[in-house]
Amino acid sequence: MPLKEYSLPEEVWIHAFTFLSTRDKHSVRATCRYFREVLDKNVYLWKDFSVVLNDFSRYNRGFWRTLARRNVRTLVLREGKKKYLRPLPDALPSVTGVAVDYWSEPQPLDTLARFSKLTSLSFYNSQCPLDLCPLLQLLSLQVTRLSVCNVKLRSPTVQFISTVSKMRNLTQLLHHHDGTERIPLRAFHDLLSGLPRLQHLSWEMVAHRSLPDNFFSPPSVQQQLEGPRPLPLSSLELLNYDTLVTREALAPLAGLRRLSVLHLYSVPGPQCHLCTWLLALPRLTHLSVHGGHRLGAWADCLPRSVVGLTLCVDLTLDDLVALGARLPQLQHLHLEPWGATGYVALVPELFPQLRTLKIRHHNVPESDFLGLALLDKLHHLEVLDWYCGHRRPAEGHTHIRPAGGHASTSPRLSNLIAQLRHLTNNRVHITPKRQQDPLLCQCLS
Repeated sequence: MPLKEYSLPEEVWIHAFTFLSTRDKHSVRATCRYFREVLDKNVYLWKDFSVVLNDFSRYNRGFWRTLARRNVRTLVLREGKKKYLRPLPDALPSVTGVAVDYWSEPQPLDTLARFSKLTSLSFYNSQCPLDLCPLLQLLSLQVTRLSVCNVKLRSPTVQFISTVSKMRNLTQLLHHHDGTERIPLRAFHDLLSGLPRLQHLSWEMVAHRSLPDNFFSPPSVQQQLEGPRPLPLSSLELLNYDTLVTREALAPLAGLRRLSVLHLYSVPGPQCHLCTWLLALPRLTHLSVHGGHRLGAWADCLPRSVVGLTLCVDLTLDDLVALGARLPQLQHLHLEPWGATGYVALVPELFPQLRTLKIRHHNVPESDFLGLALLDKLHHLEVLDWYCGHRRPAEGHTHIRPAGGHASTSPRLSNLIAQLRHLTNNRVHITPKRQQDPLLCQCLS
């Protein structure tokens, strides 16, 4: 289209492009030279852009120049070789986060230390043992977020934990392993003592059957004089947790604000240990539970301070009614119950203060879905099964088209969304499921 046919100023197009997803920006960019130039020269339009690199042989100079212009901050390196890493720090100097997925070479990855702005680092699903200790030693004061999930290590686990313990600026640590090697308590204590800024910890618990009373209490002179010291943790995630614990063991976590308990491969025993946690955490504001015991087994133990709740558990409608009586002030709810139906109809009455809600629409009657308009404080509704026919492409990634077709919204859902927007006078922002941060591997698949 000739430039003279564009009747709108460039500033108007730029403003319109800010509302587009990364996938839609790529589609618009391919329509004509003018839109390509507008999108390429305005860096902030790509502020959330990340790229997956997995076939280095097909990337040409134009590809690297385009990425550099967009100031790419997040890289996912998949199934590559070390020789392909050498030019990356010079080609993409703005990178602050790197995730290494399904890496197939055992050589050290010390080249990653040349990213001068690198603060987030993730490794998961390695196909061969990785020697991470030399790299982590080089980045010991630079990296603030570290994730290691489903990775075989060349060094002993104790040595790896010792190396991580020296990364004193870490604020976020995720370490998930297969549970075959239990980490000694002393090494875990060294980790807690060596990371004074640690705010979020995600830890594999499958090897633990019971926690000693000093599990979260690294020994120190001050502890001997004054008792257990509170940990700086504000968020804790426990993977495959079914462990006996006492309230005394949880005393250092009294200030915890967020707790996630995920049962991915473990089947919980007859006793619900989650109750002990909930009774020991009076300041808890957000709780996420995937699997484990039915909601009715622990709902009465919930602190009334909780305002955010994620439930991917077995529950009955009676359990949900009891939850509403316990937490009528709930503001954020992610609800994916197992087997229960009719629960959406109860949400407006039980949780009138909701501001955000995440649900699935499949098998939900139209009247129940539209009844969400009664939530007069709701401003964001996330539909978890928005797309049908194909898996949704990863937001912000360069390979965004699923093989064999396109993700689509069902006509029924499109109609429901239009009606709900009309009923709420467009007050509620309705979106599909958000994509997970590639640097925070949650190992949920």
